[in-house]
Amino acid sequence: MDFKEFDVIKQDVCSILHKLDPKLTYHSKEHTMDVLEQSERIAKEEGIAGNDLWLLKVAALYHDTGFVRIYHNHEEMSCAIFLESSSRFEFTEEEKEKIKGIIMATKIPQQPHTILERIICDADLDYLGRQDFFTIGEELRKEFLTFGIIRNDEEWDRLQLNFLKNHRYHTLSSQKQRESAKQSNIQQLLGTHI
Repeated sequence: MDFKEFDVIKQDVCSILHKLDPKLTYHSKEHTMDVLEQSERIAKEEGIAGNDLWLLKVAALYHDTGFVRIYHNHEEMSCAIFLESSSRFEFTEEEKEKIKGIIMATKIPQQPHTILERIICDADLDYLGRQDFFTIGEELRKEFLTFGIIRNDEEWDRLQLNFLKNHRYHTLSSQKQRESAKQSNIQQLLGTHI
């Protein structure tokens, strides 16, 4: 665990994310930095520190790098990109496996098994229970329209409402801090769109 090395890794990932298609209005460098920030915040609240925190932060940086090459199943590609980059850094095989597991946990539907996987899942979808939910959601709507995941706003409204109703936070801290606002966001959606 070397904090200078983390800065180098972060610069490396930022140079990868610089190649993202500008049409990725949601899965952007800003999203990755938000997931990193929320991962750190949740980890602190869950009592995660030291090497586990370091591995979580590395996984948060790499978790969406696969979007530079493919859209669907980008998580597997993110793992491949991490492994390509990892040879320049000092990761053990066990650490590489943990990081890959954390990245793969973000695949929808989320099925995290470890505390680090639960943290990144909550960090990745943290915005569902925040005040900026509608602003960030608009970026995802535009991206989904562009990439043909939805055809129109009616499909978006149904998809988003269904996703929110089926989503659950995996850590106690996210449940305490985000669930209430998420429920409020659901009520707003029900009131305005459906």
